[in-house]
Amino acid sequence: MRLGVIGHQGYEELPEILRTLFRLAPALHIDPFLEQGLHEVAGKGARLEDPSQLDALVTLGGDGTLLRGARYLDGKDIPILGVNLGRLGFLTSCQSDDFEAALRNLAGGDYVAQPRMALSARAIDASGEARKHWRALNDFVLHKGGFARVVRLNIFVDDESIGTYAADGIVISTPTGSTAYSLSAGGPVVVPTLESIVITPISAHTLAIRPLVIPADAEVTVEARETPTELLVTVDGQVGTSFVKGEKLKVRKADNPVRIVRFPGATFFERMRVKLGWGGLPDRDEGS
Repeated sequence: MRLGVIGHQGYEELPEILRTLFRLAPALHIDPFLEQGLHEVAGKGARLEDPSQLDALVTLGGDGTLLRGARYLDGKDIPILGVNLGRLGFLTSCQSDDFEAALRNLAGGDYVAQPRMALSARAIDASGEARKHWRALNDFVLHKGGFARVVRLNIFVDDESIGTYAADGIVISTPTGSTAYSLSAGGPVVVPTLESIVITPISAHTLAIRPLVIPADAEVTVEARETPTELLVTVDGQVGTSFVKGEKLKVRKADNPVRIVRFPGATFFERMRVKLGWGGLPDRDEGS
């Protein structure tokens, strides 16, 4: 197995995880390919240069590292094993304490590569040309800069106007991303295997605007109508570009899903209860 490794160097556990990887690799017939920063930390292994050379990818960090790994794969049909070294790790496959067992299961094929719908977006300039293109596993967010002023955005679904949003911005998310920024902005939780697109306004300035769930095969177009300052497009909360009046952001389902490794016994609702505290406080003993 040609295994790519991407990681966040801000975690103290990272060197120990890498030592475990190289200790197990020969017996599990794994050839590790490390991104540049990790290659320098480990001092061994091949350098990761092209995702097409991989059979699987391991991300060492948190959800942000897994999202970065998904963008690196750029739609290639390669499963991602996310190892959580941080606090939440809602998207990841296992905790750091379970890394050895997870690696053995990955090498032995004892896992499910769950497909997660991704989104693609294009920034269209005033002349009608696409100047930027991205993929996102979680979301695209169009939001204002540092000014406390409302922005007005024209929203279209399949070229039909659904209204003008007066808000601080808008989140266009996948079902996977419904538990990220969209949830914080008041959006619904969508089971990640139920393909759809979620449109959630950020601090809407009217009661008539609410989150909207639309079919996965629809295309969303966002146009800046009035804006006191330059807007920003953010991809999975990590990368993006500026966005000015007259430009359009077109978002649709990406051609290929992202495949996240899941092991038997782990369910979405269990993760919600454990990671997000879903369902409120546990029942208390009578008389306490």
